[in-house]
Amino acid sequence: MAVQLDPQLLEILACPCDEHAPLRVGSPDDPSADVLTCSSCGRRFPVVDGIPVLLLEEALPVGGTAPRDDG
Repeated sequence: MAVQLDPQLLEILACPCDEHAPLRVGSPDDPSADVLTCSSCGRRFPVVDGIPVLLLEEALPVGGTAPRDDG
């Protein structure tokens, strides 16, 4: 299922790393993944029950597979 966030919220969300780059919905490999991907560093942040988890220690590794919630 693709991430569904208010477009205004998505505009202001940013990666918590020092660059504070914008986040994009999904991952480069899977646009429907339940993650937000940093447009600068490539870190992926899970979205759990519609809530983005924007903690660096919870970020998924760059290039790994994103968890899927199929039901």
